Amino acid sequence: MAVMADHCPGLDITVVDLNQQRIDAWNNLGQLELPIYEPGLEEVLTRVRGTNRHFSTDVADGIATADMVFLSVNTPTKTYGHGAGQAANLTHIEAAARQIATHAKGNTIVVERSTLPVRTAEALQAILAKGNGDHFDVLSNPEFMAEGTAIDDLQNPDRVLVGGQCSSAIEVLASIYGLWVSPDRIIRTNVWSAELSKLTANAFLAQRVSSINTIAALCEKTGAKVHEVRQAIGSDHRIGINFLQPGPGFGGSCFKKDILNLVYIAEHFGLQPVANYWRSVVELNEWNQHRIAQIINQKFFGTLRTKQIAVLGFAFKSDTNDVRESPAIAICKELIQEGATLAIHDPRADESDINSVLSNIDHIHDSNCYKFHRQLSNTLDGVDAVVILTDWNEYRKLDWSTIAGQMNRPGWVFDTRGVVDLQDAAAHGLQTWLIGCGGHL
Repeated sequence: MAVMADHCPGLDITVVDLNQQRIDAWNNLGQLELPIYEPGLEEVLTRVRGTNRHFSTDVADGIATADMVFLSVNTPTKTYGHGAGQAANLTHIEAAARQIATHAKGNTIVVERSTLPVRTAEALQAILAKGNGDHFDVLSNPEFMAEGTAIDDLQNPDRVLVGGQCSSAIEVLASIYGLWVSPDRIIRTNVWSAELSKLTANAFLAQRVSSINTIAALCEKTGAKVHEVRQAIGSDHRIGINFLQPGPGFGGSCFKKDILNLVYIAEHFGLQPVANYWRSVVELNEWNQHRIAQIINQKFFGTLRTKQIAVLGFAFKSDTNDVRESPAIAICKELIQEGATLAIHDPRADESDINSVLSNIDHIHDSNCYKFHRQLSNTLDGVDAVVILTDWNEYRKLDWSTIAGQMNRPGWVFDTRGVVDLQDAAAHGLQTWLIGCGGHL
């Protein structure tokens, strides 16, 4: 919405949230840390905050004065009841819809921005039909952006998808995007196609990540090099090189959740082979994380007890502070269960978030089995191994002559992202492992 405000000075955009602490952070730019780290976000907010972009906890007034309401609430996977572990939990969406039904005035367009199951718009329309407003139209306008590149993704989108049943409502929203997006990139569909397109896009992207990671494992066994395979197959324009980057696996708030929701939908309609296919993408992702943890364990002759391991990167990707479903979670938990003590560094991830996702580890040898460090130099002192789990740029410039002197010997460097100079590390007496690389580097 910050990008929309930046490109549409004629629009008055108010973001409402019940969380006072979060709203205070948005309203005190430069004084408090923003709730979300995203490169370029602060610059955009500086231009629009206090002009046509406002933040408030007065949800009722925000709805009452709006001609268009964007629903951007969390839709986690259900943890109990029918569809638990796969279906989306729509509690927050339903609550937001009831607030809109209660407080909206006049004609209101309601826009789904969250990732939602197919036909959620139908349920929203049923709730809104009993509201106080004169008339409601529901549109689906899913986000196609990635954390770390979100601002550019919104400034220069591959496409904008607007789905709905009312053509005039569709055109209202399309005309807003038309102020900065080329007309040929604005796609109009029915509402059901728009909802399914978001789930499908994430599923296809995740499938590519898991696919290349299976080839990385094969490369390690055969002597092939996955980065050479990636270049060869990525040069085929029908495949392309994007999302063919091997690594510890996909993470973040969307991929796993959306694939499992797709599995749930397929099972609901009796399409079990389709459900099995997409479930395997999640299973391969989990297998890859277990595989990496086991490789580290094997290099230390099957025991990590008494070993100190530096974990560089905990966010699921660079340029974000988001640790949700990060590959680092499963890998770190398994290393701890094998007896290792971890020193964890990440330039943006929040320590409290890391503590939250690493809590309740079964069969741990020591309650002080990990420690978070914001300073990189403090992370590396006296460790037996360095494991790169996030592709932060600062890890590309590591000084291995200094690091090697800090580490115990024999010291190992495990690069799951292909971002560090392993030849330099080896030149300073360290043993190295690179994902997807069979034979010599």
